[in-house]
Amino acid sequence: MSVEITDVQATQVEGEFSWTFLRIYTDAGVTGTGECYWGPGVRDTVESAADWLEGRDPRDVDRLCRYLFERTQHLGSLAGSTVSAISGLDIALHDLAGKIRDEPAFRLLGGRYRDAARVYVDCHAGVHQEATKQGEADDDAYRPESYADAAEEAMADGYDALKFDLDADRSREDDPYNRHLDAEAVEHKRRIVEAIDERVGFDANVAYDCHWSYDRDSAVRLAEAIEPYGVWWLEDVVPPENLDVQRELTRATNTTICTGENLYRTHGVRQLIEEQAVDVLQPDMPKFGGMRETVDAARAADDYYIPVALHNVSSPLGTMAGAHVGVAIPNYLAVEFHGRNDEGWADFVEEDVIVDGEIPVSEEPGLGVTLDLDAVEARMADGETLLDEA
Repeated sequence: MSVEITDVQATQVEGEFSWTFLRIYTDAGVTGTGECYWGPGVRDTVESAADWLEGRDPRDVDRLCRYLFERTQHLGSLAGSTVSAISGLDIALHDLAGKIRDEPAFRLLGGRYRDAARVYVDCHAGVHQEATKQGEADDDAYRPESYADAAEEAMADGYDALKFDLDADRSREDDPYNRHLDAEAVEHKRRIVEAIDERVGFDANVAYDCHWSYDRDSAVRLAEAIEPYGVWWLEDVVPPENLDVQRELTRATNTTICTGENLYRTHGVRQLIEEQAVDVLQPDMPKFGGMRETVDAARAADDYYIPVALHNVSSPLGTMAGAHVGVAIPNYLAVEFHGRNDEGWADFVEEDVIVDGEIPVSEEPGLGVTLDLDAVEARMADGETLLDEA
């Protein structure tokens, strides 16, 4: 069978985040759909790839993605929006190649280890992040009991893996720039973890995010303070630029340390893995480099017995792509779900994605989900053009 790529299109929508959807079209009438992490310039980079991909066989996924990385070196294909764009193209190529071969995308990645991908739900704080953005959160939202209430609510919705933001309340941090936590701030965060642990027990795994907010000393003291509790992991505690500090933090505490969402491609996480500077690796697949690149990083981490949790703020389509990666790697923990409080999140695909706190991954060809163009049209950003159906 002969098949060639004929066009690449992209459009941006406004959901909980700004998502860029893209499609790769072929002369066989088969279309692959992908999604990129948001950011300026991503859509333009995706559409410029049409000139490089037209006339090529979409089944050669690895070769085409390698070509795209090499072709865009002058645009910065080591990191940033260029890698995000190629990540979306990689997802679309896996969807497309799977449809042509009549195989699910995970089969192209080496096959499955499990039937479903576990999900961890982002809860933000004692109130969802959107309420904070809208100025609707008051001091009660940051009481330890409010966090514990939010944990129970998420569990009642069927989730047994949760994440909260320990840096959501900055009222006890006197200076927004020096990254320092004093004893009162550390104690407040400890009480949050304690309250959730007392309420949840062993019924759910709970992780905590700090968004790269603190200096090494503060990070170590915080990690030590929460060691007695059932912390799944403590995420992105120190700024990401200095690997030495990250490594020393990981070695200084028995609290499980997680990072990796702002790193790109396998080269970006190589030292983190080889120097065992992290306990849980956390790539963000739709910006990390795509499905194959993430699988390669996970297998490198597995050589050091490091598990992988996938950071994810994608639409249902990108989340499903992450689930295909999750079932295809041995050291998988869970993929993040950030859209629990976005009432329109599920509308972007025609199929149900999350069921009882996990994502069943079927034998349907490609990603196994269908982008709903009506939902895309309803939430397109200003000036965007709707994708062609085929």
